[in-house]
Amino acid sequence: MSTYVRKKTPGDTSWFVRDRFGMFIHFGLYSLPARHEWIKTREYISEEKYQSYFNHFNPDLLDAREWARKAKAAGMKYAILTTKHHEGFCLFDTKYTDYNVMNTPYGKDIVREYVDAFRAEGLKIGFYYSLIDWHHPDFPIDKAHPRRKDANAAELDRGRDMKKYAQYMRDQVTELLTNYGKIDILYFDFSYPAHPDAPAWMQFGGAKGKEQWESEKLIALIRSLAPDIILNDRAQIPQDICTPEQEISPKMMNLVDKETGEALTWEACHTFSGSWGYNRDETSWKTPKTLIDLLVRTVASGGNMIMNVGPTSRGDFDDRADEALQVYAKWMKRNSRSIYGCDRADPEFGVSDGAYLTQSADGKRLYVHLLDCPHASVKLTGLDGKIDYAQLLSDGSELTWKENLSYYDSAGNYLGTYLTVNLPGTVFKMLDPVIEIFLK
Repeated sequence: MSTYVRKKTPGDTSWFVRDRFGMFIHFGLYSLPARHEWIKTREYISEEKYQSYFNHFNPDLLDAREWARKAKAAGMKYAILTTKHHEGFCLFDTKYTDYNVMNTPYGKDIVREYVDAFRAEGLKIGFYYSLIDWHHPDFPIDKAHPRRKDANAAELDRGRDMKKYAQYMRDQVTELLTNYGKIDILYFDFSYPAHPDAPAWMQFGGAKGKEQWESEKLIALIRSLAPDIILNDRAQIPQDICTPEQEISPKMMNLVDKETGEALTWEACHTFSGSWGYNRDETSWKTPKTLIDLLVRTVASGGNMIMNVGPTSRGDFDDRADEALQVYAKWMKRNSRSIYGCDRADPEFGVSDGAYLTQSADGKRLYVHLLDCPHASVKLTGLDGKIDYAQLLSDGSELTWKENLSYYDSAGNYLGTYLTVNLPGTVFKMLDPVIEIFLK
């Protein structure tokens, strides 16, 4: 068993820390201009101009069953769909705004299609819901709002009532948690402080946080409707999971409760490229090695990883996304048990630079991920006399090892013993090979 204790959460994270890998799906009106999901505010687009995307939203190639099959084939165990992003457009049938998918040429509830398809494939269901809403007439203008530079911005903001907007969110969250069956994750996005040079007319100094969202009321409502649901921390009240974006660093292993020292549950959110929404001209797509490295390093640090896909405006995944998903499908087919049900390794175990360790929840199997280890053997510490058997996980072929080798520092001082596992030449032709060690 792992030697560190994970902090108990209000929701049920037991399946989450077992499944480890999920799919994020960012889909909305921004898929039509295909230049970034923040295009409305980056380009200061007016409501009148942005309406054109609403009028032409018709993802005729959307097949949620195909989305689900591709997620499952890639080894993903859960998914989160953007039910409403910052632009305010809702992918679900809601009675609280006309700005929803039912009033577009597509005219069908995409959230319903997603839930039914992913549930049929046995995947857990998650909803993303933006706390921000650049379309809603009661959402106050701030430093991220598309209308912030309008000459009449102060006039446009006059009369906007954050309390009405907070109630609107509670009403929509109630719809999402009562109309689609059991929902496993609700992912909010996001809070931010007052801006130092906010003009005097800007409400709350431009801040949007737990007071403005009325987060205590919102979370109490959610817990009353879905007690076991997993909530993230972006409504500015810690709940079940932390959700760092585009980051894996040593500090992730130290995400602990400041009072108890218990490990926090977290999820790294990543993209195939530089955008979350579909971006036709994006060129910074991650290499196959980077894709696998991110997943391995995340689990080796004790976290989950969710990888994002941004469907085209016609509702399908473009070729680059399909190719990236195939990278995961191929690698996970043979190496998934070094990910599922695994966590960071017990601290007594050490490994050569360029390699990472994961360990099964029962502590009986240790996995050595050779991300960047070009030598004929890999060095491990803390394992002398503890190995029962070792094999290359991809094909189950036996590996040999040597124990009780002494090592010294640069001054010649004895530091202890280590062992080496010998590597066949074939591993250097593989993408992130894995050694599976059965412990005594």
